[in-house]
Amino acid sequence: MKTFVKKIGAVLLSSVMAVTSLALPSVTALAGASPISTLDSSNVKLTFAAWGDSQISDTLADISGNRKVYLANASNDLRNSAAAVDALVIAGDIAESQNKSEYDVVYNNLSTTGVKNFILAEGNHDIRFNSYSSSKKQFTSFTNKLNSAAGSKLSIDKLYYSYSVKGYKFVVLGSEKQAAEESYISDTQLKWLDSQLAASSKSGKPTFVVMHQVLKNTHGLPTTWGSGNSATAGTVGAQSDKIQSILNKYKNVILISGHLHTGFGEYTYEKIGNIHSVNLPSITIDNDCGTYNENGIGYMTEVYSDKVVFRARNFNLGEYVPAYDITIKLDKVKQAKFSTETYTYDGKTKKPSVTLYDFNGKKISPKNYTVKYPSGRKAIGAYTVKITFKNACKGWPSTTATFYIAPKSTSLSSLSAGKKKITVKWKKQTSNTSGYQIQYSTSSKFTNAKEVNVSKSSTSKSISGLSSKKKYYVRVRTYKTVKGTKVYSKWSSAKSVTVK
Repeated sequence: MKTFVKKIGAVLLSSVMAVTSLALPSVTALAGASPISTLDSSNVKLTFAAWGDSQISDTLADISGNRKVYLANASNDLRNSAAAVDALVIAGDIAESQNKSEYDVVYNNLSTTGVKNFILAEGNHDIRFNSYSSSKKQFTSFTNKLNSAAGSKLSIDKLYYSYSVKGYKFVVLGSEKQAAEESYISDTQLKWLDSQLAASSKSGKPTFVVMHQVLKNTHGLPTTWGSGNSATAGTVGAQSDKIQSILNKYKNVILISGHLHTGFGEYTYEKIGNIHSVNLPSITIDNDCGTYNENGIGYMTEVYSDKVVFRARNFNLGEYVPAYDITIKLDKVKQAKFSTETYTYDGKTKKPSVTLYDFNGKKISPKNYTVKYPSGRKAIGAYTVKITFKNACKGWPSTTATFYIAPKSTSLSSLSAGKKKITVKWKKQTSNTSGYQIQYSTSSKFTNAKEVNVSKSSTSKSISGLSSKKKYYVRVRTYKTVKGTKVYSKWSSAKSVTVK
């Protein structure tokens, strides 16, 4: 639901229709007219349907019953599929008002479709009306009941979880507090997300991250939300930037969301750094802001070894809409290594060679790619090269890699201990320096280290609040800010001291 005004308008309209007995638009059930199939049945690895906001309602807003008709037709389309449907992903807002009868309607439609797994994200409508504990219990119980009926092993006890289907991981994010529109994602959940992606990304297979709301400044926001001047209106909330940063660390991450009720068109897909972001239309509610805004639309998704194809489908009419298909080519490069990744500034042009490795750890022959270097490459800064593939690797998506020209480093002059504090002193670096960064840890390997940035005018810093009788390891480096980005020198040698 985009605006409170829109909801009230829907309620009033439905009430008027009920009172005046106006004729409702006819919904023709043509599901199965062109059964679900796969583009390449011999090579497809995984198939799943992807729907947004079913939002089944027993309120005046849906007195016409159209949402239930669209859900019934879409479910029948899955039931009549000519290909196995390994999973159904619904990106939140299963029910309008959290009424048991609404979830029962969804269960009765989906439990007999033959879908093998149900991967459901909670939406704000699934947690906004009741206490969080009761909402969580209702949603997890519904999800588990549906999967049990399908013979799936998926069982959840909280609203964020992960599950693998045929070797492909789905990571589902969920709010940890009751919320009207946005989600609350804790630091604990963010660390969990990072660890899930770190593990799944090693294979090179795509990882599907599912959450109800979208990232900030994506998919046409704020236009596609329709109300609210807040930077987070229509988004996942305050943790949007942190979620995006984590997702962007890994390759072949596909983010699936709903919430906006936009049809197929310019706001459906976008690439955000490494992230492939797909925003799903509602499967039942009227869609807008798209080129194709019909009811009952979503995607049949086919996963292959080198690509993921989101095939646009009208599940209500049982037909594909190929003009709105999305093909995501999977990155085949696990790592790009420069002969030198970080140079110390000396005023000379730098051109490091690049070696690529695939996800099996094998070196990719340089005959199969070309490297385009940016101009300049003399001054302190970050330099990104573009790598394009040819010959045996023709058709692979191009990729990039970044090397750095860094300022000169510095060294520690002294390190002294006081009561629960240490004092760090270092040598002043007079050229190409915007400031210094101090790093300290109780580990000689600097695990779980903390950092402190200091202005370029300082050559000493006291750090307090430390643990008594603990040995601390300290090192320092310079940095220069270039176009808003800090470019760091190499670390100094470390010194250690025991706090009093």
